Amino acid sequence: MPNALDLTAYIAGFTASPLAPWNGLMPWEITARAPEIVRELLAALPEGEFAVQDEVAVHRSATVEAGAVLKGPLILGAGCFVAAGAYLRGGNWVGERCTIGPGTELKSSFVFPGTGIAHFNFVGDSVLGAGVNLEAGSIICNHRNERAAKEILVRSGEGGALKAIGCEKFGALIGDGVRIGANAVIAPGALLRPGLVVGRACLLDQELPDPE
Repeated sequence: MPNALDLTAYIAGFTASPLAPWNGLMPWEITARAPEIVRELLAALPEGEFAVQDEVAVHRSATVEAGAVLKGPLILGAGCFVAAGAYLRGGNWVGERCTIGPGTELKSSFVFPGTGIAHFNFVGDSVLGAGVNLEAGSIICNHRNERAAKEILVRSGEGGALKAIGCEKFGALIGDGVRIGANAVIAPGALLRPGLVVGRACLLDQELPDPE
């Protein structure tokens, strides 16, 4: 695995976003520090634009339905919609105009503008680019429960060698405009290039060799 990964190759707006100071980190380093990073961002929010209580900052133009659970540290951007039954925890930053639907759990993740995580999804320890869409029931896993050795492995490019990343919790880096079909499962350690389409009910596991 290279010592650095160009996050802008996956998320074009990364260096223009509030996350720009962390551009030199690997995505799993960012998610591992999610609560710390979100707290730094909370301290720098424009005064008056957000309603802030108990480390939860909700932009005054966002809509949060009754029955949603928001746990800090959390920043919810302008024009976002969070449905009843959604559960946000573990340190999350959600950019403008995102949708978090009913029954969706978002944990220790960073979500760029215009992304929809709309119905009965789980996204753990991940960085999602702009304009990403997860159809109903799709999951981004963050832990290798099936193995005795839990450390996450990531490929250094398509068909590249698997390398351990030094942590046991990491979901995925999802590029801008990725579409993930209903009931699809993204296994831990995925790096999805911008515009990729994952079919419905598919398992995408980048630990497995590329098909010949």
